Amino acid sequence: MTEQLDALADEIWGYAETGFLEEKSAHAMIEVLKQNGFTVETGIADMPTAYLAVYGSGSPVISFLCEYDALYSMNQKADADRHDPITSSDDTGHGCGHHLLGTGSIYAAILYKNKLQEQHLSGTIKVFGCPAEESGSGKAYLARSGLMEDTDIALTWHPSNYNQVVTGSSQSCISVFYRFHGVSSHAAGCPELGRSALDACELMNVGVNYLREHMTSLERVHYAYLNAGGKAPNVIPSEAVLKYFIRSDTNPHCMSLYKRVNAIAEGAAMMTGTSVEILFDEGLSNTVTSNTVEQVLAQSFRRLGPGTFTEEELAYAQKYRNTADEKQIIDTLPQFAVNRSQLEEEVHHSPINISFVENTHSDLCEMGSTDVGDISWIVPTGQINTACYSFGAGAHTWQWVAQGKSSIAHKGYQKAGEILADAAFTFHEHPELIAQAKEELRQKLHGEVYKCLIPDEIKPHVSTVE
Repeated sequence: MTEQLDALADEIWGYAETGFLEEKSAHAMIEVLKQNGFTVETGIADMPTAYLAVYGSGSPVISFLCEYDALYSMNQKADADRHDPITSSDDTGHGCGHHLLGTGSIYAAILYKNKLQEQHLSGTIKVFGCPAEESGSGKAYLARSGLMEDTDIALTWHPSNYNQVVTGSSQSCISVFYRFHGVSSHAAGCPELGRSALDACELMNVGVNYLREHMTSLERVHYAYLNAGGKAPNVIPSEAVLKYFIRSDTNPHCMSLYKRVNAIAEGAAMMTGTSVEILFDEGLSNTVTSNTVEQVLAQSFRRLGPGTFTEEELAYAQKYRNTADEKQIIDTLPQFAVNRSQLEEEVHHSPINISFVENTHSDLCEMGSTDVGDISWIVPTGQINTACYSFGAGAHTWQWVAQGKSSIAHKGYQKAGEILADAAFTFHEHPELIAQAKEELRQKLHGEVYKCLIPDEIKPHVSTVE
């Protein structure tokens, strides 16, 4: 079975399709699921590249979450130990390992299915194909659709430099475009007739930068110019566009900060005599952690242990370990690790994580966002990492893309699948743990009901604003 899945992971690595454009990747995964006994519905939640694969019936309902989108500006040859783009292909690459992520979740579902078959047990397995995690918030649309509401437990994982159970919350995030409209004129001959959209952008950014003093330490705002008004200095630009990410620790706080940024945009338009369109792009929710699910995943991790590597594989990892600064690796070790000194010692002597990193459970909000958060508001959700890459290789870098087809990467997704399947079976054997996880989620929500940050009128889309 692993030969089929190794080939699947490598195939998706080669496609490297970005959010909501993952047609070939989704098709390849669906074919493997069908060949392994799952029935598949495509195009769920208004997303053409999303799918739902189902096996079995009855309780419990355990869902596995797949991702398979790639990143722009991540083109790279496999196994090269330097930045070496593939000049004949698109500028995309699997710099976050989602080709492994989707494959590993499918492996988990198949292993769990086989266990149920062997013991003649009932139970429903769902595999959700979730597109556009990097840009698009696919799981937010999935959560909004109501398709997750009959799930008892949701399990997923992410390729990493470490073997660990993921803990800690994440930030809510709103992505939004600000398109300013002004009036063109000759910048020397009749500047008084012009109304600069670029001036409005710059004033908005100045205003937001002053806002930073009045934000909490858990909030972040970042922006990029998508259209800076053209290339001619002697033409007052009539059009200019900014894209913003606005983040906070909870959905209500994020929405409040979004409104403050909108007010600054409107003020910038007033100051410059321009107008502004505020175009909501995407939104995703903070993660609601589950100590119960984390404990079950940790038990499975301890029982099965992390992956092991040959001398050849360690030498391969060392090539990429050599491209990183050791101090930076030490400074960015998992912040909730129980035995940090032991992990530091491992960094000194191994090119890759070979131990299980025990973490202390945390509800603290970490900087960064994931659309897994939307699922976690609806169903108790847990996530693990397995070591698929050398120490020091960062996500969204050429080092991750280059190592993505290696035997180390394959072993990483396989180990993730084994652990997730084992945890799923633990929940199957112990329904009281499912009840405990659901009660924990109820208490953590404090009576709040999930409300997707994306307005109802906005459908899944590829962002094309310029």
